[in-house]
Amino acid sequence: MALKKYNPTSPGRRFMTVPTYEEITKTKPERSLIEPLKKKAGRNSYGRITVRHRGGGNKRQYRIIDFKRNRDGIPATVIAIEYDPNRSANIALIQYEDGVKSYILAPVGMTVGQQVLSGETADIKPGNTLMLKDIPVGTIVHNIELYPGHGGQLVRAAGNAAQLMAKEGDFAQVRLPSGEVRMIRMICRATIGQVGNLDHENVRIGKAGKTRYLGIRPTVRGSVMNPNDHPHGGGEGKSPIGRPGPVTPWGKPALGYKTRAKKNKSNQYIIKRRNDK
Repeated sequence: MALKKYNPTSPGRRFMTVPTYEEITKTKPERSLIEPLKKKAGRNSYGRITVRHRGGGNKRQYRIIDFKRNRDGIPATVIAIEYDPNRSANIALIQYEDGVKSYILAPVGMTVGQQVLSGETADIKPGNTLMLKDIPVGTIVHNIELYPGHGGQLVRAAGNAAQLMAKEGDFAQVRLPSGEVRMIRMICRATIGQVGNLDHENVRIGKAGKTRYLGIRPTVRGSVMNPNDHPHGGGEGKSPIGRPGPVTPWGKPALGYKTRAKKNKSNQYIIKRRNDK
């Protein structure tokens, strides 16, 4: 998908780029596959803000995506490629031979009329879903399960792809987009190919208003707050932090510190950490 640039008719237009949406073939979602999406503005069930800088934004309807892909042996045809406001990737509307419709993530190269299949009889083609034990080593995959039958949880964002590196015993070694190499059970499913909408990372928002459409509110620097609002606040003019290292409004190190427990059970499945030099 290409990007469209605008003439600098205003400061907001000067550097703005938007997708051309040339891959999109259908603008309205399938009514049987949508459900209401209530806005929470970063608040929990008690009404307290637990995620800051959220609120507002355009109204959305949630598209029900089939991350499990467990209708084995039933061919499906791609009816349309659609935009999904709830994720960076595009989605594909497919219809199985028995008439059932569902949404899946649209990989690179998927077109209307293409056949997709899941199960051990499926070919190694983009959009088909198989267990890791049935996928050849070296294959590019996405939408990977962590637990058998739970549905894909890994590698779902636009342009992402993982690679099946090796198989040993009951586990396969998969290199994730972060560079982490992780062991995943052979009976977990993955979809062949790379997630589509590759130009998503190159889009330049251009103006503050577009981030408000996304439901993101402004972020204020701690150094311009009062001392009762932030540890960096107070002082005359542009004052230094006044303590070792920048911190969050609650006094925790802002540049990151180790929070992962040494006895985390999933540590044993990580062969190479993403931050290893």
